[in-house]
Amino acid sequence: MDARLAYELAELNANMSDVERLVTLHWGLSSVLRANVAGDVVEVGCNAGYTSVWLATTMRALAPERELVLFDSFAGMPPPGELDTHLPEGECLASAEQVEQNFRSRDLPMPRVVAGWFDETLAELPQRICFGYLDGDHYRSIQLSLEQVWPRLEPGGLLVIDDYCDLSRNERAWDGLPGVKKACDEFFAGTDHVVEVVPGTSDLTLGYVYKPTSDGGPR
Repeated sequence: MDARLAYELAELNANMSDVERLVTLHWGLSSVLRANVAGDVVEVGCNAGYTSVWLATTMRALAPERELVLFDSFAGMPPPGELDTHLPEGECLASAEQVEQNFRSRDLPMPRVVAGWFDETLAELPQRICFGYLDGDHYRSIQLSLEQVWPRLEPGGLLVIDDYCDLSRNERAWDGLPGVKKACDEFFAGTDHVVEVVPGTSDLTLGYVYKPTSDGGPR
């Protein structure tokens, strides 16, 4: 793990990330790559690509042959629903050119970048996924992400979901986007899958869920 890069990216992306979040992503991605879980890596909601750079750095060290695929509208947030109380339409605007610049400036291979609204683009997901970072912010965005990514996630694969806030398990977590938890809880309702909560010393708000292996392995 490149600690200096973690601090650099956290400072550059202070409104959307922090060192604890980056360490969690490294832990999650490196764990499935070291376990040789098949498939590629996806980030659904990449913004300007700072966390994408972090994922790519981990992949370069452990599995450079895997593909990293990034999705974003590059038009900011879609119109909010009734549960989306924090980010208005057009917020979090970034560009594919910013993603490219962030990769080129660090001499990283360019990922595949898919621009557009998730309901139009997620059909372009890899057929096999080992790790997914879902950062769609709004209820419908996370709902769409789960509907499309989970069936492609390989057994033993891992999803990390940004803004999943369960104050009963992490009272420090930021609760500004309640639609994320609702979308996840509805999606996994009636199953044995549990979205676990990542603790932190800050207001870190992350959930994660493994897809069980055929022998009932990690979940």
